[in-house]
Amino acid sequence: MDQRSWEEAVRSSWAVRESQAAKKLLGGKTDTGGRGAVTGGAHLDALTELLAQVFRDAGFPSDAVRSRSKVELPGYFRPTKKWDLVVLHEGELVAAIELKSHVGPSFGNNFNNRNEEAIGSAVDLRRAYDHGLLGRLRPWLGYVLLVEEAPASIREGTPRSGTLSSPGFGGELVSWFSGVR
Repeated sequence: MDQRSWEEAVRSSWAVRESQAAKKLLGGKTDTGGRGAVTGGAHLDALTELLAQVFRDAGFPSDAVRSRSKVELPGYFRPTKKWDLVVLHEGELVAAIELKSHVGPSFGNNFNNRNEEAIGSAVDLRRAYDHGLLGRLRPWLGYVLLVEEAPASIREGTPRSGTLSSPGFGGELVSWFSGVR
């Protein structure tokens, strides 16, 4: 996967978001905030396809790289969960990837929710593996979070009074992704 392909897929995500939001408005349907832009479900398709191609390029057959159907996996704390991209090798899970996007204005709280969701999904799938629900191979897990670049999304967080301080995500992460729009 090259930088140009990644940037094109990111641009596609934003264009599809806008298109889905406009379609909802024209149809007279409204969602709270910017939900109309994402409830159509297609805004991350280009990124999903780009990641799927990485696995196909690595030699996985097309029918073993799944993104729209047959992506439901057993969990431990819940019966099943649908992942955005599932990769199999000889019928056994080798990778599961979830893709999400996040726009403002409530970056802090929603970012915390996304972190908890990612950790919870990973723990659930790992526990399912540990209990023999996924086969003999320990699967690789991925979580892609596409975040709108805005002043509030690139500002380093500060702990509120009464909380423990922790190492923040500093400028290294922001500078790595800068320029991708």
